Amino acid sequence: MTPPLIVIIEDDEGVRSALAKSLEQHGCTVRATATAREGLAQLQANAADLLLLDYRLPDADGLKLLETIRRQWPELPVIMMTGIAGVETAVQAMHLGAYDYVSKPFDLNQMTFVVNKALEARRVRSEVQQAASRPLEPFGLDRIVGESPLIREAKHVLRQLAESDARTILLQGESGTGKDLAAKVIHYNSHRAERPFMNITCTALPEPLLESELFGHEKGAFTDARQQKLGLFELAGGGTIFLDEIGDMPATLQAKLLRFLDEKTFRRVGGTKDIQVDVCIIAATNRVLRALVEQGEFREDLFYRLNIFPVTLPPLRERREDIPLLVEFFLAQYSRELHKNVPGVDKTAMAVMQAYPWPGNIRELRNLIERAMLMARGGVLTLADLPAELKKPAAAPVADKETHAAPAIAFGPEGVDMRDVERSFILKALEKTAWNQSRAAALLHMSRDQLRYRIKKFGLKPPSGDPGQWLAP
Repeated sequence: MTPPLIVIIEDDEGVRSALAKSLEQHGCTVRATATAREGLAQLQANAADLLLLDYRLPDADGLKLLETIRRQWPELPVIMMTGIAGVETAVQAMHLGAYDYVSKPFDLNQMTFVVNKALEARRVRSEVQQAASRPLEPFGLDRIVGESPLIREAKHVLRQLAESDARTILLQGESGTGKDLAAKVIHYNSHRAERPFMNITCTALPEPLLESELFGHEKGAFTDARQQKLGLFELAGGGTIFLDEIGDMPATLQAKLLRFLDEKTFRRVGGTKDIQVDVCIIAATNRVLRALVEQGEFREDLFYRLNIFPVTLPPLRERREDIPLLVEFFLAQYSRELHKNVPGVDKTAMAVMQAYPWPGNIRELRNLIERAMLMARGGVLTLADLPAELKKPAAAPVADKETHAAPAIAFGPEGVDMRDVERSFILKALEKTAWNQSRAAALLHMSRDQLRYRIKKFGLKPPSGDPGQWLAP
């Protein structure tokens, strides 16, 4: 992947140098200049992905320069930097089209966070522009690798959703379990396959820009709205919108999304006309939405509206029998991409991989295989090719905050069965909540469906033996 190119226009040599060095350490290509003239020359010569622009320059006013840049490069995100604190200046910059505004002195970690957000916003916009001409992508059900009972059930549900005319789908699961892939599988195996698939992360943009990205805006809706702009809902007409990290969507946008789901209409920012479109909404989250509802962080009515067709993708530690198949799949993929011939993994290395808990799930496994293949000298992958963290023993159980004692789990010479560890924690959460599944699931940071699977898996029953006690929400 080509590293993003960032142009800096900043006359303070210390700030310019520190910022350039920090961004380069994070994998960016940087062109740092001290004047507006030099900066414009860099923009003319290079296809920049982001501009960091100082408010005061020796040869130009930053806001006027911003206007010029927005006219010439309307899709280029710009982050303004200034040592002059003031709400009015920030508002001016945002109205003129700046992506964000950072006051000096700033923390380099904070600036890196803002830069990453801006680059993600540019990526999303680029995908939107290319969606109409994008060829059909090969996302068949065979892309979901595995034959365990849990993944076979997930494939069955995904196939049913693709063949149906479901218009609201909720994908749940830990980070790295493949929710984005599942969304594409649904889309590209449905009757919407030839229409656009729009992917947007709800945390990638500030709230005002996210609203404009989703719903568009009318000419004159705000200072820099010189022309009408269509949002994802219109651009995806007949297709699918994938809203990742829906649990972090701002409250005001939750209300507007709910209105769309109920009425199938929306209004552009600054508009007065209701617009109707036919799109499928696939929302995804790695958080427990029911727990967010109880905490007042997510609308209850929106939760029930999204929860019509919930699909929970299991974590990798719950389908360890799929690890050899996934390893084989990634070995074949990276053998092609890296032009290497790595035929497999030896038994010791595979045993270590199957014992590891994989907190990053499939994404972590994929990254590990890619890294191991890059470093491998040839032949099959061995224990020496695996990173050190995979070879460390599992951490001891976390002590209970109330009793200050860990669940009683024997750790003898033969080690410990992770099923016993998991069963102990599940049982303790159920006992702590009087066998209320919703509350127990929230304590364990998992969905109710995931908890119910484990209850059935371990044959757990409440002390009274009355199933009605614990099947209730």
